[in-house]
Amino acid sequence: MTEANKIAGVLLAGGLARRMGGGDKCLRPLAGEPILTHVLRRVRSQVGPLMLNAAGDPARFSEFNLPVAPDVIESYAGPLAGILTGMEWAAEKAPECAWLASFATDAPFLPEDLVARMARAIAAEGADMACAASKGRAHPVFALWPVALRGALRQAMVEEEIRKVDAWTGRYKLATVEFAAEPNDPFFNANRPEDLAEAERLMRLKD
Repeated sequence: MTEANKIAGVLLAGGLARRMGGGDKCLRPLAGEPILTHVLRRVRSQVGPLMLNAAGDPARFSEFNLPVAPDVIESYAGPLAGILTGMEWAAEKAPECAWLASFATDAPFLPEDLVARMARAIAAEGADMACAASKGRAHPVFALWPVALRGALRQAMVEEEIRKVDAWTGRYKLATVEFAAEPNDPFFNANRPEDLAEAERLMRLKD
């Protein structure tokens, strides 16, 4: 489809983290580093321009040297709002990028070939966009989106109040890319304190 440096990226950190007790899940420590550090280690080589979607004071993310932008749709509107934020940011700040890859920031083991495989699937299937899957379950926030659809997405969110990712992607041809879940699911996410403990265990096994 295109080189990695012509694909923009958005790191979705706008969730409320209720199951983790609130706060920024991606800043919780894992193996001595914030979860976001582990995510960035896997993401940076897969995309070019990269931004973080998060509400509140951006200074708390200053150590990561990333542009930070809150949702462009007022009130908490879920991950679709973060994707729209990334699309509109890419259109303004990275006009050379026709595609936007989105990533959750609580998945420290995400695949390092995620974007490349999604791009190949779009090309092979003549699809409009792509998302990842494992164990037969789709992970719609790990996806590759055409920036050109930002106007259509904004209209769907503002005028139709669409909030579910699947409700919007169902209007387009979506390529679903299955990733192996053995020995561990690469989309394991740290939603709860016990998940974070499991992530620590998995990190030790990798060392």
